Parts: sequence; structure tokens; C-alpha cells
Amino acid sequence: MSGRVEVDVFFDFGCPFVHSAAVWMDDVARQLGGDAPIVTWKFFPLEQVNAPEDAEMPIWDLPAERRSRGRDSLQAAAAARGQGSEAFHRFHLALLRLRHEEDQDHGKRSVLEDAAARAELDLERFRADLDDRSLLHQIRDEYTHAREQLGVFGTPTFVFPNGNSAYLQTLPPPPTADSVAVWHDFVTIVRDRPYLREIKRARRPQ
Repeated sequence: MSGRVEVDVFFDFGCPFVHSAAVWMDDVARQLGGDAPIVTWKFFPLEQVNAPEDAEMPIWDLPAERRSRGRDSLQAAAAARGQGSEAFHRFHLALLRLRHEEDQDHGKRSVLEDAAARAELDLERFRADLDDRSLLHQIRDEYTHAREQLGVFGTPTFVFPNGNSAYLQTLPPPPTADSVAVWHDFVTIVRDRPYLREIKRARRPQ
């Protein structure tokens, strides 16, 4: 596989498959070094996907006092993104690990600040951005584009520049010895073999 692969990945912090995908992608990046894929994580709040049709408003328009795990955690990620791609990457992994490895509430402000501290963000700027509602426009715009233009329905969904995409469940993450090989296989199947429309494992009766 020649050249660095680019891919957008739509995510929600509450999804265990996103945690697996992030750990996997981090492992792939460490092993490939300068040839690592260029991964852009994009917001896709499952809380909005699962909202009833008669919901009074989308989560990004909820009043600030109305707590929302999906909105608040993704706004925190937008705040981290504002401090640069490396800052975002560290925060993204830190909050996913707090949620899925330490069973912390990923929408709680103290947990968000813990993730920011672990990611070595500028905490004063981060706290200010948690109150900046203009950051919610990023969540709205990325979610709307994913739903209306790309057909995204769940997380994580990988979207390649040629438009080919796939929703992926991997739990646990691929073992380190297989990480890169699985990545190369995944790219070949999803990006380069669009005629392979669906692969689903049979579930044997218990």
C-alpha cells in the first residue's frame, strides 16, 4: 500500500467500538511512524441519532443547564481541537479511556477536566471553551453532513476520500501483532473493493 492513507472517522465517546477503533488506530500509528494513516475524527452524537422524532430540539440547541453527555463531551473535544491536532488526539484517547477503561461519566465536567489534564491541555483555555456555545456549531455541522451527505448511521464509521465507507465493530481492538495487517486489509476491502457491500458474521446459537 503506497502513500499515507487518509480517512475521516465519525465518533461518539460513549461507544465502546469507538474506543476499540481509537486504540487500534493509535497502535497502527505507532507502528507505521511516518507512514501512519491521517485520521480525522469527526463528531457524530449517538444521543441525537437516538432522539425521538418529536424531540423539542437537537442536542446542540439545548439550554446550557440541560446536561447532555453527547453534547458536553463533544464540545470538550471541540475545545481540545482548538489547541491543535496533537492536543485533540491526546484528549480523545484520554476521555475514551476514562469512559471505557475506568468507567467514568464522560459527560461530567470533572471528568472532562481530568481528561484535559491528562492530555496536558491549556486548562484555563479549555475551561473557557467549555462555556463557548459557538463550538456547538461544529457538532451540528459534522453530524448533519454525515447524516445527509454520507449516510452515516453509527459509530465508528470510516469514510475514505473516494467516498467509500464502512461502519466497523471491533471488540476488543486487534492485537498489536495484527494491528497493521488488519488495517491494510480493512483499507483494501472498504476503500478499494466497493462491490463488497456487507460482511456480517453468523451468530451461533448458545
